[in-house]
Amino acid sequence: MSKLPEQHKFVDLSDYGRPAARVIASSLSKTNFTPIHVTCAFIFSGLIAIYCILNDFLVLAAIFLVIKSILDAADGELARIKKTPSYTGRYFDSIADIILNLLIMLAIYKISETSISYTIIAFLGLQLQGTLYNYYYVIHRNKMGGDTTSRIFENDTPVAMKGEKQKHVQLFFYIYNILYGNFDRIIYLLDKNATKGVDFPNWFLTAISTLGLGFQLLLISIMLIIGWKELIVPFFIGYTFLVIFFVWIRKVWL
Repeated sequence: MSKLPEQHKFVDLSDYGRPAARVIASSLSKTNFTPIHVTCAFIFSGLIAIYCILNDFLVLAAIFLVIKSILDAADGELARIKKTPSYTGRYFDSIADIILNLLIMLAIYKISETSISYTIIAFLGLQLQGTLYNYYYVIHRNKMGGDTTSRIFENDTPVAMKGEKQKHVQLFFYIYNILYGNFDRIIYLLDKNATKGVDFPNWFLTAISTLGLGFQLLLISIMLIIGWKELIVPFFIGYTFLVIFFVWIRKVWL
């Protein structure tokens, strides 16, 4: 199972954990484990990584950040294998991601000489980067007949899918909108006509995937391992300028 039809796939650098995620999902397909259970597992992995960062077990922290990325892909894979997609799971996944991202950046702040203000700016930049990646990727998936659980515009509460309750969808959508709404609006203002242009070429989608959460966590992991913890916050502040760069490429060249 895949988010995209085979003929429209591209090299997604943020999705390096997908092969392992498929193995995990396949092994759980005949069990009582649900995608929500897998989401809880990646939350646990992220919390272990945060504990390791705070206690200077930086190699272990890097390992658990990568495991978190793999499990983050496995919950969606399991939902597709079991044919149980849900908006509840989709929003729960995203809510968990943003909270873990904040905690990870705060943990890095605690072990480095970085100021809290720069750390918050880096966190906001991290989220803006991921929002642009998701915006373009979801547009591509919708155009190419891929998975549509993620919507291009999260303006209103979706109708619950089979197997989930509308009140749960409403609750998680409300929380999601509080946490992500401003990021979505900023990206939309930067490139409101992205849905009207030609389809994105594979090279562009691969380039934009460097802003995805999986790739961000991989970069953080590498920096932790090689002892560059002091550079993580300033790096992601500077990395945010790629948002403007990719929007410019999309508008001028595509």
